[in-house]
Amino acid sequence: MYQKIALAIAFSPRIEALIAEVKRLVLLFDSELILIHVGVKTPELEKKLTELIEKNQCDPAKTKVLWKEGKPVKMILQACREEKVDLLVAGALKQEGLFKYYMGSVGRKIIRKSPCSVLTLIEPRIKTSEFSRVVINGTQLEITPQVIKHGLEFSKVVKADQVSILNEIKMYGLQMGTASEDSEEEIAHTRRQLVQNEIDYVEQILKDLDKGKLKINIKVTGGKWAVELARFCEKTDANLLVVGDERKLNFFDRIFPHDLEELLSTLPCNLLIVKK
Repeated sequence: MYQKIALAIAFSPRIEALIAEVKRLVLLFDSELILIHVGVKTPELEKKLTELIEKNQCDPAKTKVLWKEGKPVKMILQACREEKVDLLVAGALKQEGLFKYYMGSVGRKIIRKSPCSVLTLIEPRIKTSEFSRVVINGTQLEITPQVIKHGLEFSKVVKADQVSILNEIKMYGLQMGTASEDSEEEIAHTRRQLVQNEIDYVEQILKDLDKGKLKINIKVTGGKWAVELARFCEKTDANLLVVGDERKLNFFDRIFPHDLEELLSTLPCNLLIVKK
């Protein structure tokens, strides 16, 4: 699934935990490891990184360290393109005094412009994180079949215990408002039909996929998907959310942040962003 996994590193207190996390993923997916650092290469930093690589028993034959100088976003993305990276791993930051996480401007730019999928870890651990409860965004978008397939493949490899696919009924309020003049029985029928349409959409995608031994639940919501995804992840204590990103940030997104931007501001859990 991933032939090359890259980790963008800074020499922060979390560097060892991030290396431990990515090393586990490299073993699970039988991948090569690319470590990318943007900054001046010094003997002290090189020695520290070598010690961390050896401490985490990263396979020297499948580990490559890249030292880049320049603008962080440009250099990291350039390295990913040159090395044909399949998955880029990065850390998120906790908002001061709050149990919320967010991606800073560098992280957001990397996600938006990354040529590969991006895994954001909100609380990397040396003992490594679990991905036992996975939530996949199933809202009807062009990229959704790819997101569901990618999410299921990832879930199988990490041996997730539970996978939930959450769908938003688009324009739910408008559709139910249109039906508000009908009888209670007709309104209930409209609501059931809207829910069933979303379930049918997901089941149509799932029927052609190898689900392995995964336990999959399909859930439907009438709210805004970014808000509902965050709530559902918190309610189910999910440790991984899988979403898709099929377009670049434009001027209007900066004025009116859309759903993915909201998720990046207050991450409910680890986030895997599948690129189109």
